Amino acid sequence: MPSPRPDLPDVQYARSGEVAIAYQVVGEGDEDILFVRGTLADLLAGWDMPLFVDHIDRLAQSGRVLLFDNRGSGLSDPVRQVPTLETRMDDIRAVMDAAGSERAVLWAAQEGTRIAVLFAATYPERTTALVLYDPSARGLWAPDYPWASTEDEWALELRTIRERWGDRGYLEERARQLSPYGADNTEWLDWFVWYMRRSASPAEAVAFHRMSMEGDVRDVLPAVRSPTLVLHRTEMRDEALYVADNVRAARRVEVEGLHDWFSWADPEHNQVLLDETERFIEGLGAPPEPDRVLATVLFTDIIESTSRNAELGDRAWRNLLEQHHSAVRRRLVEFRGQELDTAGDGFFAAFDGPGRAIKCAQAIVQDLDALGLEVRAGLHTGEFERLDDKLTGISAPIGARIASFARGGEVLVSSTTKDLVAGSDISFEDRGEHELKGIPGEWRLYAVSSA
Repeated sequence: MPSPRPDLPDVQYARSGEVAIAYQVVGEGDEDILFVRGTLADLLAGWDMPLFVDHIDRLAQSGRVLLFDNRGSGLSDPVRQVPTLETRMDDIRAVMDAAGSERAVLWAAQEGTRIAVLFAATYPERTTALVLYDPSARGLWAPDYPWASTEDEWALELRTIRERWGDRGYLEERARQLSPYGADNTEWLDWFVWYMRRSASPAEAVAFHRMSMEGDVRDVLPAVRSPTLVLHRTEMRDEALYVADNVRAARRVEVEGLHDWFSWADPEHNQVLLDETERFIEGLGAPPEPDRVLATVLFTDIIESTSRNAELGDRAWRNLLEQHHSAVRRRLVEFRGQELDTAGDGFFAAFDGPGRAIKCAQAIVQDLDALGLEVRAGLHTGEFERLDDKLTGISAPIGARIASFARGGEVLVSSTTKDLVAGSDISFEDRGEHELKGIPGEWRLYAVSSA
């Protein structure tokens, strides 16, 4: 392999919880550009490929580029379980914080576009804009998303990765499938085999591709308010159209003649992609103050509170309510929830991640059970209007209606919330479709069976 360039950017580490995320900073400038890869990667091995270096250097002409390795790959810490979208969103925030980046353009490709979309909807104040190359909103085939692989196709691919990852013959096959132009170059092919081997072990490769299979951000797309540029190959037109049509005011550009997953493997056509990126970033105006945000809301209330009050008497009931409030607030602090309202025996809170919201709800139910209180909870993830410290919008009553269907001791969630924690250690039981009073349509609800 060629020697790395002498001015190789230093590798630094950001802490995301207990996991160390490796990152590099390339170039200078007023605009920050966070590069979110759509595949496995290794920060140092990337600099062994001149075509990739040219791609990053060209992006760095538009601003300061932040590169990082996903948890469980490259130089970042290994992980034992498949990371969720929420966890990876936390990793992006950790890298930005460590690099001193208040807001950034997220330049993302393929599967990485899902985490960019979720981040932009959840943290609009930290997202200058999105550039999405060959975007993907869902990993598994669905009737309304026919471009993704089926469960059988994924099962075969995961089994093959487990059995053959690291074998030169297999990695060369992948290279020819992903980047036919690049794979015609012997030097590029040798580098790709080296790069994949450096990026992940067989178990880590399986975990990454399971994550790719399980992610789903279809319901999040309409909540993205950041300026968005969608770039895609001709063969990815239908999927790119789906994303562009569901993101408000997204601009779409088809790069004719480009057929490589790694766009930079084809420098002639990648030039078009980079030109479009540069024009898009140069045309960005001052970012408006965001007034809408994606959040997960939690509603709780005590079952048969009136009869318990009558049974205990007013003084004892007030004492028990004080213990109830203290227990709930302790858990909200622990799971980074924001208390929005308290009405008698119920709480209304918001979270920036659905996984944290679900685990907080489970903990609250268990804590209050120990106090002899039977509590139910409902959660929904949606778009809210932000007014001072309050969140308003149709998503709030949806969460309240969901809570009303929960049984005592049960945490009930919408399908949107469930889809966003796919791949986590949280499991669900289908509770069927329901009509929510005053809310159009049928809503499929799920009970949390373990968290």
